Amino acid sequence: MARRAGARKTAAKAAAGPAAEAADRLVDAALRLAGRQGWRRTGLGAIAAEAGLPLDEAHAACPSKLALLARFHRRIDRAALAGTSAADEPPRDRLFDALMRRFDALAPHREALRAILRDSMADPAALLGLPALLRSMGWMLERAGVSAAGWRGRCRAKLLTGLYLSVLRVFLDDDSADLARTMAALDRRLRAMESWLGLGAVDASR
Repeated sequence: MARRAGARKTAAKAAAGPAAEAADRLVDAALRLAGRQGWRRTGLGAIAAEAGLPLDEAHAACPSKLALLARFHRRIDRAALAGTSAADEPPRDRLFDALMRRFDALAPHREALRAILRDSMADPAALLGLPALLRSMGWMLERAGVSAAGWRGRCRAKLLTGLYLSVLRVFLDDDSADLARTMAALDRRLRAMESWLGLGAVDASR
């Protein structure tokens, strides 16, 4: 029994690699098509064709546009969460760093992001991406040393989501090489929301 269980685990790991690669190809294809023709007009069949995948493999990897958005969120999350901060660095500085890492990771996909935002009011799949963004903002708070647990944490994540979306609009029009306008807007908004986000000191509830 143990041998069969081990064999199943090995097979699952072997299958996970190609599946993850296929999912990433689909995300990249979806972003390219969204930038060229808009998000609402981009269908799953066109995404699969752009990625060079048959429909059955595309469905197994990412069965919906919502799944594609969620995977894209996770990719950006990983970029934002990479690296470490000094233990004595203020939470606001840590959160600023994490969010700027997000914007750096998003920079190659501006056209696609513009299309998704432009079409989101008419596309439920894009609107349904909001829960994934809320989870992402919870991770950003944790990266800053601020708890995202409990009702207080959920409120913080919602506030940070609103802040992030307001800065995202600045970012989409920021053509400076160093994202100076984005950094200024983010710093200004974080200072204004510092106490509401629990950034005054490391959260004692952790």
